Amino acid sequence: MKSTFKLDRRKMIKSSALAWAAAASGIQVGLRAAPRLQLGACDWSVGRTLNPEAFDRAKTIGLQGIQVSYNTSKDQVGLSNPATLKSIQDASARTGIEVSSLAIGELNRVPYKSEPKTEEWVWNAIDAAKALNVKVILLAFFSEGDLRNDDAGKRAVISRLKKAASHAEKQGIILGIESYLTAQENLDIINAVGSKAVKVYYDFRNAADAGNDVFKEVPMLGKNLICELHIKENGFKLGEGTMDWPKIAKMVNDIGYHGWMQIEGATPQGADIVECYQQNRKYLEGLFSYK
Repeated sequence: MKSTFKLDRRKMIKSSALAWAAAASGIQVGLRAAPRLQLGACDWSVGRTLNPEAFDRAKTIGLQGIQVSYNTSKDQVGLSNPATLKSIQDASARTGIEVSSLAIGELNRVPYKSEPKTEEWVWNAIDAAKALNVKVILLAFFSEGDLRNDDAGKRAVISRLKKAASHAEKQGIILGIESYLTAQENLDIINAVGSKAVKVYYDFRNAADAGNDVFKEVPMLGKNLICELHIKENGFKLGEGTMDWPKIAKMVNDIGYHGWMQIEGATPQGADIVECYQQNRKYLEGLFSYK
């Protein structure tokens, strides 16, 4: 049937121009723009490791997401257990709080550089991330897994990451290295692996504690090599420790980082976790352009 609808030429031109401008700025016509930054927390930091109750706490705090542990020392199968995976999916759906990313903190105790079973953990975590529609998995390299002054350990990690990265690329997942290494050492590992699926999971407090200059490292890595951020002060609420968060916020905005920021720790000893995290959230809302 022939339509009788006619569009005024001037209106059509104006409409097309608006659509083009919206597309150029990354906004889809008729849809809300995605937030520049999103704010979450680590499940272990809110006291509910690999536990659906972490999502309830996040909702009470006013966060947008929870970084979920892939496994624990008592439950090494973790999210590879269908029932555990479903419990996390259900908690997210029930509360409206996203699974922002996954983390394998057990690698601090059972090192990726030396324990064969950790290869299976990383491989299976990639599948779990895919099932949860998560894009980033944090691989931790502290304590027993520390790579500083360990060339043999670095070579072993590179070898294992090459295999895991191939699987991650196919699933659209990023493996984020969190460590005490310098930005250059992280770049050396990334270049040796040679995969777009391996990036840096940057923690400002850890970097400063290791003696690294965060204000040189972050621009050096840039938004394309930083997959996610940890925001913390050990033993202090944010803004009450030694980190210059206003300066850090400006730097993060200046490099154009888009993605999740996870609050980790930032709770004084004996303080109420929920109350501290509510204060931490409000503090960050005043600094970062995350909405």
